[in-house]
Amino acid sequence: MRKTTTLALIVTALVALGCGSGATDSSSTTGGDSDAKGEEKAAKTAKIGQPARDGKFEFTVKSSKCGVAKIGTDLLGEKAQGQFCLVTLNVKNIGKEAQMFDGSSQKAYAADGTEYSSDTGAAIYANKNAETFLNDINPGNQVTGVVVFDIPKNVKLAKLELHDSPFSGGITVALN
Repeated sequence: MRKTTTLALIVTALVALGCGSGATDSSSTTGGDSDAKGEEKAAKTAKIGQPARDGKFEFTVKSSKCGVAKIGTDLLGEKAQGQFCLVTLNVKNIGKEAQMFDGSSQKAYAADGTEYSSDTGAAIYANKNAETFLNDINPGNQVTGVVVFDIPKNVKLAKLELHDSPFSGGITVALN
């Protein structure tokens, strides 16, 4: 019972901290554009190599490689349940204050709409600089790293949905 209460308090604290992270910043963009009447237009889908903005981050997907069975070394590493897809991306802070990039907020989708979450444990082994995505990115700075998805062997990813925080609208990047 004690572990459950502690876990609930930690989750509540994280949610509360996340809600204050730019949620009231009216200058943030969410990938969609508003017209003169304030109606939201459909978000544009970016392609590999094209910058795409969500909130305080500008994302550029550099590459996507699937079919990887293991990440890391023989001593330290992780084996895929199915196959690892390694998505190399650049994240630039376009806001006016530091913001943390959270790999667990990123989603990948198959052509049939099946959603896959990132494997943050495997990402530790895929990023030689383990601090790449777990530290704040100051305004104007950028980092490049790898987000890892563990998907079934017979699946091909069609698109990514990238977020500046767990609560943002996200921006879509086509992978094909």
